[in-house]
Amino acid sequence: MPKFYITTTTPYVNGEPHIGFAREVVAADVIARYRKVMGDEVRFNTGTDEHGQKIFDKAKAEGLEPRAYVDKLAPRFEALREPLNLSFTDFSRTSADRHIATAQEFWRRCYKNGYIYKGQHKITYCVGCELEKTDSELEDGRCPIHPKMTLEVRDEENYFFKFSVFQDRLLDLYKNADNFVIPEFRLNEIRSFVERGLQDFSISRLKSKMSWGVSVPGDPDHVMYVWFDALCIYISPLGWPEKSDFDGWWPGMQVCGKDNLRQQSAMWQAMLMAAGLPNSLRVLVFGFITGEGGIKMSKSLGNVVDPIALVGEWGTDPVRYFLLRELSLWEDSPFTHERFKEAYNANLANGLGNLASRVMKMAEVNLDKPVTIPDSTLPDEYKKLMSEFELQKSADYIWSEIGRLDTLIQSSQPFKLIKSEPDKGRELIQELVINLYTIARMLNPFLPATSQAIKEAVRGNKSFEKPLFPRKE
Repeated sequence: MPKFYITTTTPYVNGEPHIGFAREVVAADVIARYRKVMGDEVRFNTGTDEHGQKIFDKAKAEGLEPRAYVDKLAPRFEALREPLNLSFTDFSRTSADRHIATAQEFWRRCYKNGYIYKGQHKITYCVGCELEKTDSELEDGRCPIHPKMTLEVRDEENYFFKFSVFQDRLLDLYKNADNFVIPEFRLNEIRSFVERGLQDFSISRLKSKMSWGVSVPGDPDHVMYVWFDALCIYISPLGWPEKSDFDGWWPGMQVCGKDNLRQQSAMWQAMLMAAGLPNSLRVLVFGFITGEGGIKMSKSLGNVVDPIALVGEWGTDPVRYFLLRELSLWEDSPFTHERFKEAYNANLANGLGNLASRVMKMAEVNLDKPVTIPDSTLPDEYKKLMSEFELQKSADYIWSEIGRLDTLIQSSQPFKLIKSEPDKGRELIQELVINLYTIARMLNPFLPATSQAIKEAVRGNKSFEKPLFPRKE
C-alpha cells in the first residue's frame, strides 16, 4: 500500500483549543480519510507545542511548574478526537522523551554540518509569535498579529542558525517542487520573503532566563529556541533518527494557518536541508477564521468560539460541515452563530437531510428489497478536486449532486409515477437510491457519521427513524 503522512501544526497549550485549530485539524482529517479511501496506508499526526516563554510565563502566573501546567492542558487538545470525530494516528507532545531525543539529534546534525554557531546579537522579538521581527514586518512599531503586545529588544549570547545561506536552495525548492505551497498566492508570498534576503535567527535561550525548554546538546547553559524544537515534531513520531528512512513515511504533507507560513515553508525547510533530510512534500496554508466583520478573534473582545461548545449545541457533523464548506479555506472568513444556523437549516436540514429522508421513505414503501449497489468509483470531478486539496469545492460538488437529485424528484415525481407506471417508478427510485449512496461515499471524509447512517439505511432499505438534521428554529 502507498504510504501517506500528514501533520498539523502543534498549538501552544497556553489556552483552550479554539475554532481556528479545529478547522485545521478537521481539514487534515478529511485529507487523511480520503487518502485511506483511495487505498493508501495513512498516518495522521497532531499534537501540542509545550516549551517556550509563553508557556513558562503562563505556568508561573498560575503558580504551577511548567511540567504540571502542560500536563494539565495537553489532554484537552487530544480530547478533540471524539467531539470532532478525528482519525489521527499520532498525538505528539514536544515535552515527550521521544521528541526531545529527536530534537537534540537534529541539533547535532545541523551543528556538525556547520549550520549552527554561537554569537551575540540584538533582536526585536515578539513573545506572542515567539519570533524575531524585522522592521519591514512591523506596523507602527508593533507586530501585526499581536498588536497589543509590547515587542522586546533582546541582546544576549545565543546560538544561531545560518538561515541566510539557504536563500538559493529555498528558491529552487519553490521553483521545482510540485505545488510545494498551496494556495499559489501563499507560495508567491513566501518566495517574495526569501527573495528579499534571509537573516540568521536565534535558536537558543539562556537557561538562567528561561529554563523550560529542550537542553542544547553539549551546553548546559542553553535551551533550544521553541521553534527549532517544535518543528522537529513532524519527524519525531516517525522514529527518526533510529529509522533513517522513517519507514517510508517521510516526506509528508503539512497543514498550517497563514501565521505559520514562514516557519513551515522556509525555516523548517532550511533546517531539513541543514540536517541532510528530505524536504516536506507539500504545505497547505489556511486563512484565519475571524469574528463578525472580519475582526480577529480574541478573548478580550469576547468573540472567541469554543469548538467543543459548538459541537455540544449542533453536533459533530454540522460543525465539520460548516468548517469545511461554509468558511473559505484559503482566505480569511468570518464566523457568526447566525450564519451557522442559516447554513445548517438550508444545506443540512432542508438539503442533505431532507433528500435522504425522501429517497429512503420512497424506497422502503415501494421496493421489496434493498437496492443492489454496483461497484463503482467516485466521480472523476470529485476525485480531481480532492486530489488538488480543494476541500470546499469538493463539498460544493457534493451539494450540487444533492441539488440535482432534488430537481430530478421534483420533475419526475416518482411517488406519482409508481402508481401509473409501477416498473418505471421502481426503476427511478432505484436510481435515486444508487445516487444517494454515491453521495454518501463522497461524504465519507467530510461527514463520516452521516455517511455511515445513509449507507446503513440503503443497505437495509429502511427510512430514517428520526431526521438526520432536525431543523432549528
